Amino acid sequence: MTPMIWLGLVAVLLLAEAMTVGLTTIWFAGGALVAAIASFFQVNLVIQVLLFLVISLVLLIFTRPWAIRFMNSDREKTNVDSLIGESAVILEKVDNLKETGKAQVRGMEWTVRTEKDEETVEKGEVVTIVKVQGVKLIVKRRKEEIL
Repeated sequence: MTPMIWLGLVAVLLLAEAMTVGLTTIWFAGGALVAAIASFFQVNLVIQVLLFLVISLVLLIFTRPWAIRFMNSDREKTNVDSLIGESAVILEKVDNLKETGKAQVRGMEWTVRTEKDEETVEKGEVVTIVKVQGVKLIVKRRKEEIL
C-alpha cells in the first residue's frame, strides 16, 4: 500500500473519532500512521498490515484506560455516583442472608447490603458506601483511624 492510502485511512479514522468521541478509532489511526511511515520506507505489505494491527491493539489495550481516566477526572459525580465513598449510619442490622439492613445517608433511608454475605453490621455503626447495586447500597465497615 502506498503511504497515501494509509494516510487516507488515518484521516477517516480521525474523522470517525471526532464524530463519536468513543476513544476507540483514534488508536487505530495511530496504527495506520505507523503503517504509513513503514510504507514510505517501502516495507513489505504484510509487515505494514502487521504493524498496523499490533500498534493499534497495543495502543488500545494499554493507553485507552489511562486516557478515559484522564478525560473523566474533572467530571463531577452526580446523583447515585456521588454516594460512593460517603459514610452512612446503619438504622437496621445488616444481614445479607436474612435480607435485612437499612441505613441513612444525607437524610434519606436506603436498603443496604455488605460486600460479603457472612459479614453483618449492627445498628448504629458507621459504614462506607463502596458501590450502588440497583436501589441498594453496598457498604463496608470503616477502618479505625490510627492517630
